[in-house]
Amino acid sequence: MLEYIKKIKEIYINKQMLILLALGFSSGFPFLLVFGTLTLWLKQAGIALALIGGYSLVKIPYSVKWLWSPFIDNTKLPYIYKIGRRRSWALIIQICLFSAIFMMSCINPAKNTGLMAFLAFITAFLSASQDIVLDAYRVECFEKNPDRQANGVAIFVLGYRLGLIYSGAGALYLAALFDWNTAYKFMACGIFIGLAAILYTSEAVEYTYRKQKRSIAEFFNASVMEPLKNFIQNQNWGWILLLIFTYHLSNAYFNPVINPFYDDMGFTKIEIANVMKLYGMIAAISGGIIGGLIINKIGLKNGLLYFGILQCLSTMLFSLQAMYGHNMPLFIIVVTVENFISGLATTALVAYISSLCNKSYTATQYALLSSVMGASRDIFSSTSGVVAAYVGWKIFFIISTCMSVPSLIIICFCIKNRK
Repeated sequence: MLEYIKKIKEIYINKQMLILLALGFSSGFPFLLVFGTLTLWLKQAGIALALIGGYSLVKIPYSVKWLWSPFIDNTKLPYIYKIGRRRSWALIIQICLFSAIFMMSCINPAKNTGLMAFLAFITAFLSASQDIVLDAYRVECFEKNPDRQANGVAIFVLGYRLGLIYSGAGALYLAALFDWNTAYKFMACGIFIGLAAILYTSEAVEYTYRKQKRSIAEFFNASVMEPLKNFIQNQNWGWILLLIFTYHLSNAYFNPVINPFYDDMGFTKIEIANVMKLYGMIAAISGGIIGGLIINKIGLKNGLLYFGILQCLSTMLFSLQAMYGHNMPLFIIVVTVENFISGLATTALVAYISSLCNKSYTATQYALLSSVMGASRDIFSSTSGVVAAYVGWKIFFIISTCMSVPSLIIICFCIKNRK
């Protein structure tokens, strides 16, 4: 037992992991500010459920970030590039992200619905751009120790989940204590954690920029076509993309309306925040760390399969919550189980995506693959509000559960049994 604890300390408690924890937080907290937290603000501002579901479209940048990832991957910023390729881009993006979130805090969505949607879109664009940089930095951190990639993912995802709790439960507390506008002003300050981490760390991989005076065709070929050609050399590349798209689809589909669901069940902002903060945080931390350790033991592909099955089953619990309504013990169980299993599944999927990236094209390939994952969340899920309003909550969550089944079939028949 002591040796096991010593191994955990050796793997997870060091400067590199602390930096990844902070960067994961910086990557995670903006997401709910244009997603779950925002949907609850919109609902309480009197905006219709169908329109709230449509707000999922403001997150399209997460799904198409691969379009501008080659530019970020291969362009050096004047003067500031001297601090490093990843660090210079992260620094500029984080400053802009703070400004965008702060501007959201100055809007009344009931009176300026279009402007709020626009600012949410800009925030999502900047957040997606930050993800391009930070994901590439994380993958490059383990270039010399690829066997620790899953552990790095676990810590990064842990930071990501803490960021979600900050902009989820934290925002709800502040909105209940003050108002939504004040809450978002506090949320903007979360960017300082990422800024501190970027200023404190050093570049993971030294990079020599190619000549800057290139034609558009040369830039496109080197920055876009070469990474794509490299990826499709994998004979299963089509199945891989389909797996990534469908793996988180059950969670992705219900997430846009989960806070309105809690509101319909009669839970207050404080009740939601309390459960998310206490039980959700502990479960998310446990799921992320344990997921990394389990993958080291059973292998990445087995982890994908087993965690995917558990992910589908956890979604079914929300139908049970819909049956019993305002039942606090059940609410705690549902949130705890869902967060824990989501931590397991997310660690497996992100580690899998990271393992597919060629170190020569880290940012572009990871942005492409994670964009496929985000497409189900940001585009397909935009219909969730309409479906929930039409079929009711119980049937809605059953439909959501079935959406990740294709990924399990792909793992079993197209990936798990092949090298």
